[in-house]
Amino acid sequence: MSLPSKVSHGDEILSPKLGLAGWMRWIWAQVTSMRTALILLLLLAVAAVPGSVFPQRSADPNGVTSYFKNNPELAKNLDTFQLFDVYTSVWFSSIYVLLFLSLVGCVIPRISHHWDALKSEPIDMPRSLSRFPAYLKISSKTSYSMPRVAEELKRMRYRVRVTKLGVSAEKGYSRETGNLLFHMSLLGVLVAVGVGGATSFSGQRVIVEGESFVNNLAGYDSFSPGAWFDANQLVPFSVKLDSFRTTFDLRNRTNIGTPLDFEAFVSVREGPQATSERGLIRVNHPLEVPGANIYLTGNGYAPEVTFRDADGNVSFSGPVVFLPQDSNYTSLGVVKVPDAKPKQFGVISFFYPTVATLKTGALTSRYPAPVDPFLTMNIYVGDLGLDNGVPSNVFELSVHGLEQVAGGKSGTKPIKLELGQTQTLPGGLGTVTWDGLKRFASLDIAYNPMQVWVLVFSALAFIGMISSLLTPRRRIFVRNGKDGLELAGMAKNDDPKLEGILEDLVKFLKKRK
Repeated sequence: MSLPSKVSHGDEILSPKLGLAGWMRWIWAQVTSMRTALILLLLLAVAAVPGSVFPQRSADPNGVTSYFKNNPELAKNLDTFQLFDVYTSVWFSSIYVLLFLSLVGCVIPRISHHWDALKSEPIDMPRSLSRFPAYLKISSKTSYSMPRVAEELKRMRYRVRVTKLGVSAEKGYSRETGNLLFHMSLLGVLVAVGVGGATSFSGQRVIVEGESFVNNLAGYDSFSPGAWFDANQLVPFSVKLDSFRTTFDLRNRTNIGTPLDFEAFVSVREGPQATSERGLIRVNHPLEVPGANIYLTGNGYAPEVTFRDADGNVSFSGPVVFLPQDSNYTSLGVVKVPDAKPKQFGVISFFYPTVATLKTGALTSRYPAPVDPFLTMNIYVGDLGLDNGVPSNVFELSVHGLEQVAGGKSGTKPIKLELGQTQTLPGGLGTVTWDGLKRFASLDIAYNPMQVWVLVFSALAFIGMISSLLTPRRRIFVRNGKDGLELAGMAKNDDPKLEGILEDLVKFLKKRK
């Protein structure tokens, strides 16, 4: 056959136009290939890394706020790429959806083919068996009973087909079944995680000993609902923190003061008319309540202080949450006193559970338990900006525009307090009294209706993977040839047991001959 006269050596070969339908089929073939699925799975794992590197708004809103404060320019650039909302970002969701489509396109055709294979009989006897990886030939003038061969192979759980030429047997379809189960379960995990993320919620609340938390929108310090979750779906219950206990290591000299256990003892009421029940929340041991699980994520100290003006009127009184800054619970707290007279003021305070003085003269804590508790306070006078309608962080005090009247470079020493002590504030601001010391617990209240399904599908994926890895896929052929008995075997992968299986068949036939 000769080439057309218009086509010469070196001329460009023109492909036929695919059209829209052709291009769509080509794109679908690329997306649903196993290679693409593996690449997308790797991309999904890589895309999840920033979620563990940078604080996420859904899990740690205070951490995001602190990151913006410490790195304003960098945080702004990172936020442009949604690195503080990784798991709801456009690029992460795109990879997620493409992986789902790819797996669907890979698995569904394979299910159909596997079902057809399960219903079909083993393949026909090949013409030449000597080319197979495992091959045995027994010279014999008499023929062996093929029904006996089929009987033995059935006992070995092979699917058997007996023909005039001999016996064809197959085994190991559960390998492909396990492989499909793994991929279907992976699809199930993706669906469960996606639906769970849309129908779940997560909220945080800091509770001081003696305080209660009510499960409504106003009761949370921060609340992150899923796209399909309505705050009206919150199940009513209340939790009161009765006491908080930390167990420290006192036996191991190298780890003295290391926390061994955290225990939050709570009282739970599942409705206005319900009786109160005792509960315990520990790290990695959440408390189950109706419609949510309560996790213990942090703890610290909350000194009780009272501020009075020059006339003795109380301008602030109550426990203040101090955030730990090191392993010995040196803690930082902020008090804002907008009702103080004659001027409102703010306080940046440090709490030392067991106070110690460094060589530089700075204070620190040398043990996390309150053996020798101590408070210091820096006082700032001026407009705190609480009346301008702009939300502010209760754990931070913006000192811009404020006058420092105690501590730092003010020329006045910071206020120092021991438990139960009262000190006079400078500038006629009144007095402060350290009344007591309480503990606080940081709780994470979370609800995800698909958690059980994620566990179920993950377990099924594990079972499918083990089945696909441990189940051998084999084919055995036996026939009476002109010069004797021929046996051959093949496996999908390397199988050192093939020759042994053929030898066992030979021994069986010789015994039954």
